[in-house]
Amino acid sequence: MERCAWAGSSPEYVAYHDDEWGVPLHGDDALFERLSLEAFQSGLSWITILRKRQNFRAAFAGFHLATVAAYDDTDVRRLLADSGIVRNRAKIEATIANARTALAMPEGLDGFLWSFAPDQPRRPPPSLADVPTTSPESIAMAKELKRRGFRFVGPTTAYALMQATGMVDDHVATCWRAGAVTLP
Repeated sequence: MERCAWAGSSPEYVAYHDDEWGVPLHGDDALFERLSLEAFQSGLSWITILRKRQNFRAAFAGFHLATVAAYDDTDVRRLLADSGIVRNRAKIEATIANARTALAMPEGLDGFLWSFAPDQPRRPPPSLADVPTTSPESIAMAKELKRRGFRFVGPTTAYALMQATGMVDDHVATCWRAGAVTLP
């Protein structure tokens, strides 16, 4: 099977590409996890985050919004001491603050994020060079997330979230997954 070129460098990437990336994902907690992991990835390689993913899930209570929103300074210290995750104070504090903000969203995180998904799927990009890093939708999403108080959510992070959760399908045209998933 031919895959997107980025997916063949490790077993973790193959599994992520084949089973998750580009598959529509719903649920406030599930989307909060992906949003948080994309924020933690900022400045690092995605493989680092994938390899620490189970540790992140344990450290952040499965990314259960209400639980993470209740974290306090004791939890921040615990997380900073956890060598199984990325120990960046700003990203840890942003994750906690983002959980609080997400809980306050009347439409829920799922409804909010998916409101930025393009209405129509587009043609698969011919090559990795043709895969964008942002889109008008991700720019608008990041702007509104920031306006509501979210942190570590720039347009590139928002676009990576859109790719990861199936809001856009950026599997290249030669990939066996290209166009395999339709939007809800």
